Amino acid sequence: MMDDPTQRQHDRLAALIARAAAAGPPLPCAVVHPVDDASLSGAADAGAAGLIRPILVGPRAKIEAAAEAAGIDLAGAEIEDVPHSHAAAERAVALAREGRVGALLKGSLHTDELMAAVVAREGGLRTERRLSHCFILDVPRYHKPLVVTDAAINILPDLETKADIARNAIDLCRALGIAMPKLAVLAAVETVTPRQPATIDAAALSKMAERGQIEGGIVDGPLAFDNAISLAAAEAKHLRSAVAGDPDILLVPDLEAGNMLAKQLQYLAGAQSAGVVVGARVPIALTSRAEGAAARLASCAVMRLGAGMRLTRHGA
Repeated sequence: MMDDPTQRQHDRLAALIARAAAAGPPLPCAVVHPVDDASLSGAADAGAAGLIRPILVGPRAKIEAAAEAAGIDLAGAEIEDVPHSHAAAERAVALAREGRVGALLKGSLHTDELMAAVVAREGGLRTERRLSHCFILDVPRYHKPLVVTDAAINILPDLETKADIARNAIDLCRALGIAMPKLAVLAAVETVTPRQPATIDAAALSKMAERGQIEGGIVDGPLAFDNAISLAAAEAKHLRSAVAGDPDILLVPDLEAGNMLAKQLQYLAGAQSAGVVVGARVPIALTSRAEGAAARLASCAVMRLGAGMRLTRHGA
């Protein structure tokens, strides 16, 4: 009987977690406003797995009450006591700027509140790169992990922003152990047409990579989703591409397309996911309440492996 890939355990993210745990000492990580069960247990699990050394940033009384309600032992935990979520975001960013932490993990606060502190022009964590988000997806019917970007930060990216999104994703994949990542720039069709601006951007990104303006990976586009993922679909259209059928990264035209694509792969194709914001001084995991323990753990693993990106690419 042939193996049904939809029944396969999500062992790729498990392997990523194991690799991150073996990569060295746990990464000091500010857990921002962890005042509920999900954020506290996620941080505790990642700490127990050797991925991070959590520093809990938030109102001490609320953190301790949430831990007691959830049955989580905070003995020996480091807590930065601040009055509210806004102060927690600012303090976590300050810890990163001081070099005391190498990553941020979102707790029980809104993403916009955390990211406002991250991107603040004074005292934030900006670099020369635009920030972008990467979903790392283990899709049962695909033969390797798949990165979808950007599905959470940049709403309508222009060409310059897409170039940074591509650079960020390539750098992250290299940090995850992929020597020469393949990036497919998605559009609705694989031909360049002025009526569809996404195809023009895709063609420009391909040429930029060819000329060395985007380094470290192989970039091709425009590619429709079918001929990006399926070599048979590409061959049926007589499309020659070094990326078709084997991409590591799917770069989407805009946030709405990326968000729908990532969630379709999760909820219809059974993909398990991790997610991280890159392009800042430190990686940032924007975990949500809808995510399970495995997704939170995998996101911490990606942060752990991606923390060195800033040392070689972004500077201090």
